[in-house]
Order: sequence, then C-alpha cells, then structure tokens
Amino acid sequence: MLGPDPIPIAPGAEADAELATRLAVEAGHLLVALREQLWQDGAHSWHVMDSGDARAHEFIGEQLRLHRPYDAILDEEGAEDPRRFDADRVWIIDPLDGTREFGEPGRHDWAVHIALWDGDHFGAGAVSLPALDLVFSTDPAPVLPDPKRWRPRLITSRHRAPYAAVIVANTLGCDAVRLGSAGAKAMAVVMGEADIYLHDGGMYQWDSAAPAAVALAAGLHVSRIDGTPIVYNDHDPWLPDFLICRQELADAVLEALWGDNRQS
Repeated sequence: MLGPDPIPIAPGAEADAELATRLAVEAGHLLVALREQLWQDGAHSWHVMDSGDARAHEFIGEQLRLHRPYDAILDEEGAEDPRRFDADRVWIIDPLDGTREFGEPGRHDWAVHIALWDGDHFGAGAVSLPALDLVFSTDPAPVLPDPKRWRPRLITSRHRAPYAAVIVANTLGCDAVRLGSAGAKAMAVVMGEADIYLHDGGMYQWDSAAPAAVALAAGLHVSRIDGTPIVYNDHDPWLPDFLICRQELADAVLEALWGDNRQS
C-alpha cells in the first residue's frame, strides 16, 4: 500500500512495541479495577461488559491520539477511521476481547489486543491477560516452551467446536481444551498450554491481529486454514478463519484439512 510519507516518531518517544505493551498492560489494570468495583456495587453482568468495552476503548484511543496522532486506527469499539484505507501504519485494536468472560465472575480468559499493521507486516503487537497479570509482546518476543505431551492439545471455543477443529482433532488424535477470548486461546499456544488454535466460524481482524503478531514473533505458524497468509487492514474487517499452531504441526494440520488440495 502506498500512502503518504511516514511521519517520524519524535526522538525519545516509546518504540511501537513498547507503546503497544504499555497500553495493553495499563488498559488491563483499568479493566481489573473497574470489574472489581462494579461487582462490589452489584452491577448486572451486561453493565460490567458494556462498561469494560467503553472504558478500555476510551483509554487506548486517547493514548494513541496523544502518542501516534498521524496513525490510523481500526478499533472494534470505534467509528470507522477512513484514514486507514490509504495509510501504511494502522493500529488494530480490540480493547476487550472476551467481553462475555469479562462479565462472568472468576473467569480469566479475556484479553486486551493492540497491534500495529505497517504496510504489509506487523510493526508491533501486544496481548495482555489482565486477570492473570500477564502480557505478551512482539519485542521482546515470547520464548516457546518445549512440548511435553504425547498427544497434541487443540484449543477451541467455549460454546462450539468448529467443524475444521473437529476434523483436525480426530485426524491427529488431539485432546481438546475450551477457552473464551481469542487472545486467551492464542496465548495458551504461546505459553505451551496448547499446541493448536483453529477457528473457522468467522471473526473480525481485531480479534486476531495482536494474537497473530505475538504468535509470529514467537516463531509459531500463523495463517488462514488453507495455509495462505493473513493480510490485515483489509477494507472488509471480516476474517473467515484463522490458524495458530506449533511449526512442527502445521503440515499435519493442513494435510488433515485439505489433503492434496492444500495451498502451498
């Protein structure tokens, strides 16, 4: 994409990955405090969810407008920013991924996603799991633990098992794990708690951008479920499917899904 000449970042300013990580952490702290206060006040779960979405969106938007005023933003909770169609630098944000889980007392599988798409690649990304006080960034990239399982572990949605996931689980003899947020599922693979995260029920670009950025930085395989690369900041933010897995399992997963018809 050919956009306007890039605006230099001021000397001494945070690097993109530092900014993404800080905002993911600070938004997470705000969400944890807000959640606890609303529960103490006896708020309905819908109010907890709506308040979390709004507060995180407001905070991250303010910070990006302050520190990266010339960059475009694609935010689940925000109005369309038309600058993104001609910009190279676009921040793709999910201020609260796993809103349903955020509204359920005791659940930790919700996340904050912040990614920077820079032309044709990720310039930075961070995913925080605030209820666990964890953050994962593209710099420094996570170090993948060595797998210690005989059977692969496939992670999928709390409420439905995507058809493609069922095929892979049956073909590879996977054990299944269920979690909420896409960020929580992806970071389970980064942490070594799972080996494959596959989704074919559709999602939006903000659901997977930051998890994809962190997973790629960690050395995991990231693609569409036909093996083709994912291109972010598309005009249509809908993304039909998504795969994150350990590199040594990628060929077996794609073979299970497509056989001789898989994309190269």
